[in-house]
Amino acid sequence: MIDARTGVDDSTSALHPDEYALFAQVARSCQVEAGQRLFRRGDHGAAMYVVANGAVELDFGDDLIGKRLGARAFFGELGLLIGDHARSADAVVAEAGELLELGRDEFELLAQRDPALLAQFLRRAIMRVVLNEQALIARLRRRNQELQEALDALRSTTHRLDQSEALTRTDELTSLTNRRGFAADVEQRQQAGDLEGHVLVLVDCDRFKSINDTYGHLAGDRVLQSVANLLRAVAGPDDIVCRLGGDEFCLLLRGHTRDQAERIAGYIADSARMLERMHSRPPQMTTLSIGACLIGKGTHAGWENWYAQVDDALYRAKRNGGDCVEWLD
Repeated sequence: MIDARTGVDDSTSALHPDEYALFAQVARSCQVEAGQRLFRRGDHGAAMYVVANGAVELDFGDDLIGKRLGARAFFGELGLLIGDHARSADAVVAEAGELLELGRDEFELLAQRDPALLAQFLRRAIMRVVLNEQALIARLRRRNQELQEALDALRSTTHRLDQSEALTRTDELTSLTNRRGFAADVEQRQQAGDLEGHVLVLVDCDRFKSINDTYGHLAGDRVLQSVANLLRAVAGPDDIVCRLGGDEFCLLLRGHTRDQAERIAGYIADSARMLERMHSRPPQMTTLSIGACLIGKGTHAGWENWYAQVDDALYRAKRNGGDCVEWLD
């Protein structure tokens, strides 16, 4: 009969009547009490047992299904056949009764008395080992499949979370970093003591409200996307380009001298002016007001102060009519 839980033929776990009669002739009989432990998993043994009456529980551990053995069931045969074999289960007496124990000497007697019947038993014992091995392999495959499915689900969830996190840090219109992402990047560099020597550039679109009022918000969106593309084009791999909100942008340049940063800021203003003249009806660009500074020492405690001062430089550029760069000296 096949055990639905394990896929193993239960008939391989019990002696046939003629086998039991032969084994009983040569085995050592011992009385056992309920709760008595016969051996532990990992113990080495060289004997097998047959349940004459009563019951024995086998616990294989590791979430494997245990077995309850009744009359004529045998266990521990690998200890007898291999010799000094590590037990694969804990064996505990579930119901008081009698066990037959067979060691190497008893095995020799079996071979002498009825070799054909012993060979029949050995074929069935080997079949049980093979079936148990096949059932274990199938179970391991199922576990591997379940583990793979769990890992796939974890990767998928992690990917979705990463995408969600990226979305929360990205401006939807321009695909630039948004204010939240910019703050996180600045904080990371600030904690690493890596802000000194950066150049902070704040950019504001001139007369942007009039573009929205005259040509509509779609035209205004195209202008914002053009500004984003211009800033993205001048940024290096270690720089941060951000849309702070509305028509305000930010560029954090790393590893530039004051002269290099001045050329970059000037290029941004010149390029915006040229593009505005080339595409004016409907507008696809506007002139820009820019405030900038080279960040010095003390940024760990005074980043907000630096930002506020650059913001003042930006508004100085706007008060001067826009389309220019003002530096914080």
